[in-house]
Parts: sequence; structure tokens; C-alpha cells
Amino acid sequence: MAVDERWQHFKRVTRARIDLGRAGDALPTRKALEFEYACALARDAVRASFDAAAMAGALAPLPVIAVRSAAPDREIYLRRPDLGRRLREEDRGLLARGPYDAVIVVADGLSALAVQRHAAPLLRALGPHLAGWLLGPVVTAVQARVAIGDEIGAAMGAEMVVLLIGERPGLTAPDSLGIYLTFDPRIGRLDSQRNCISNVHGGGLPYEAAASTLAWLMSRARTLRLTGIALKEDAPRVAAPRVAAPRSADSSAVSPDAGPSPLPSLPP
Repeated sequence: MAVDERWQHFKRVTRARIDLGRAGDALPTRKALEFEYACALARDAVRASFDAAAMAGALAPLPVIAVRSAAPDREIYLRRPDLGRRLREEDRGLLARGPYDAVIVVADGLSALAVQRHAAPLLRALGPHLAGWLLGPVVTAVQARVAIGDEIGAAMGAEMVVLLIGERPGLTAPDSLGIYLTFDPRIGRLDSQRNCISNVHGGGLPYEAAASTLAWLMSRARTLRLTGIALKEDAPRVAAPRVAAPRSADSSAVSPDAGPSPLPSLPP
């Protein structure tokens, strides 16, 4: 097999930047510009604002509660990760007390773009897997880090918390969504006490595959009463077609309702 043919094979199975060519001692202009463009998309994703009202509209008719972290703005959020892990004090009273089997938190993280595009479609795929579960209102969290889910879940009396969050943007996917599952959420939980499903986006893990794995982990967590390194991810693999990611979430807002809601009611 010729060298060029081998590169073509690798390029068909990876999105990594390989076989870029060269112009003298540098990259070809087109490849250099594509790299700069990818860097710009990643920077924009980190700085993008989370539209909580649009997310509430995309999740209608599910009840939604909107909260913020203790980080007052994006600049402080990026410099002070500790503040992104804690709930703003004045928002604590907004959280509806359960008990609930699970509470779902949608947080902007380091890519609001990821949650705006993928959170609602993922929850639509998850809904049919959670028939019979008592779920609390969905909570949207602005300027949030993963650990904010522990405080929210504890305040709402949830047996477990599922947190959807924008992952740190990469140079091939500025809109990658991560999912974190924590049993018995409370302040001080360690990352080793969570399970993570990552890389959910149009060119990564499909919604149905992510939803199936998450539902399996939730069921096992309820049986074993734990999550984290002791909960091994050996769920059956789901072959699902990739779903084109929506470019934006522009639905109108709805008023939150404190009552429990089954996810299967989420509209297509």
C-alpha cells in the first residue's frame, strides 16, 4: 500500500489532524487557517452565554427551575472554579424539595453551546428509559461546574443527580456534552464517586447510545446504592444512528412548576 493510501485510510477513521501537508517549512495556508478557525470556535464556546430561558422553552412542558452558581460573571467563573461549584445563596429557596428518585441538572460548564444544542435531544432520548421514575423539576444552572449538582441534589432530596454539562472545547468539537451521575449527592463528593459519559455531540456519541448507557447506570446505581469507581460500566452497547445536532435553541421560556414530571412527556 502506498504511503498516501495509508493516510487516506487513517483519515477516514479519525477526526484528528493528520497528513496536513506542507508549504516549504510551514503548513499550507488552508490548513493553518482551519486550525486558527478551530481555536476561535473553542474560545467562543468557552465565552458563550447560557440562555436558560431558551433551554426552558426547549424542555417544555417539563417544569424547570433556573439557578446560578456563586460566580457572578463569566470572568470570575473562569478564574474561580470553586465558586462555580457552589449554589448562589439566594437561589437555594427556589429548589423544590422531594424526595425524588433523580434530579436532572443542565449546566453550562465550559461550553454553553454544547448544552444548548444537545441537552434537550438527549433528554428526549432518555425519557422512554425512565418510565416509573419519580423525577424532580429540571434545574438549569448558569456559571456552573460539575460539583454544583451535589448541592442541588441534596437540597432537593434526590437519591441521585444527573448533570449535563458543556465539556472543555476541543479543536474538533467545541460543543461536546458530558453527563455526570452521582448517587446520594451532597457537598464534598469526590470525582471518584461519580460516573461520567462524555463526548456527546454530532460527531461523537449519539444521543440514543448515551441515553441507553445513562439509564443502565442509573438503574445499577439504584440497585447497588453507589456510583463511581465501584460501579463498572459494562452496559450493553447500543448501535444508534447519529442524529444531526440542532444549530440553536430558540424556543420561548415557560414558567417553572415545582411538581415532579416524568421525562417521557418531553415533546419531540
